[in-house]
Amino acid sequence: MTDRNRSESLHGAIAAPISLSTTFERAADGTFPHGYEYSRDDNPNRHALESGLAELEGGEDAAAFASGSAAAMTLFQVLRPGDEVIVSDDCYFGVRSMLDNFFVPWGLRVRYVDTSDRQQLEDAAGRDTRLIFVETPSNPQLRISDIAAAARVAKRCGSVLAVDNTAATPILQRPFELGADVVVHSTTKYISGHHDAMGGALVVRKRDERWTAIRLAQKLCGCIPSPFASWLTTRALPSLAQRVRYQSESALNLAQALSRHPSVERVLHPWLPGHPGSDVARAQMSGGGALFSILVKGDASRAMRVAAEVKVFTRATSFGGPESLIEHRASIEGPNTKTPANLLRLAIGLEETQVLIDDLDRALTASE
Repeated sequence: MTDRNRSESLHGAIAAPISLSTTFERAADGTFPHGYEYSRDDNPNRHALESGLAELEGGEDAAAFASGSAAAMTLFQVLRPGDEVIVSDDCYFGVRSMLDNFFVPWGLRVRYVDTSDRQQLEDAAGRDTRLIFVETPSNPQLRISDIAAAARVAKRCGSVLAVDNTAATPILQRPFELGADVVVHSTTKYISGHHDAMGGALVVRKRDERWTAIRLAQKLCGCIPSPFASWLTTRALPSLAQRVRYQSESALNLAQALSRHPSVERVLHPWLPGHPGSDVARAQMSGGGALFSILVKGDASRAMRVAAEVKVFTRATSFGGPESLIEHRASIEGPNTKTPANLLRLAIGLEETQVLIDDLDRALTASE
């Protein structure tokens, strides 16, 4: 966040000011000596956020958007009708709905592949593949894809590898170091970290022609975050590492406890030994993350009863904030969901771990 600190040193402000202006003054010669022309093109708060995100991920540049969906949309938008995209079949349901309802009718050819299976990805990618979009860990089934292996596949077929790093964050996973070209974030989650700022981002390892097209789409289509949302998200960056590490450690302790619970059929957490992607996860991540799911013993109604009985967890969508959330994902995603009916997604916040363990233990027992 070097640029942000340099900018604020002009005023002596420790906390970044919010710049709400939509337009900026020209000099007499028609130039823009302060570096800004119009807020849709750029804004001091958005610039600070983009600089901070690029620095965090170790990329050359970043573009901030109004939501994670807007960031993903822009990545697909710079492709052309007829281009082929390979996407993790357990990707975020909203991305799949976006592709099926808008981009496939527009002409994008989409192939959903279990990217956690290296052979399936190898077999699916070919000379027509322009983009490989991998979400790891995936949401909500926590599948793990080998980023380095996916990068080799992308290089072989001359395509771009994009990794959705929302669940892991740059604190626990470094996609560029494993060969990725683009990193995708819903900054609404851990990056902003307080359930109060919607946003998304694309970060690139190298500035290239695709990046120029992404920047042009960001400018012309205007799916940008407000100065206030940018400010809120930038404010959260200094505490990201501490929050994520604590939440990740707490989630692992909770997952281990739930794996022994008689009312739990299975725990989907990449750091548990029985997880099919555990070896890959431990090789490319420095922690298992704070998002995981459980399959309760029983059907959808049993899972819904568990969610109804919690007192500390909040029944809500999203993850990454200080409050722990629980959600029955299949009922949210609708009839085309790939999510098991007895799955509950758990987003671990900043409460004491034992308090969360006791809350879920009581809810599971009460639901019998």
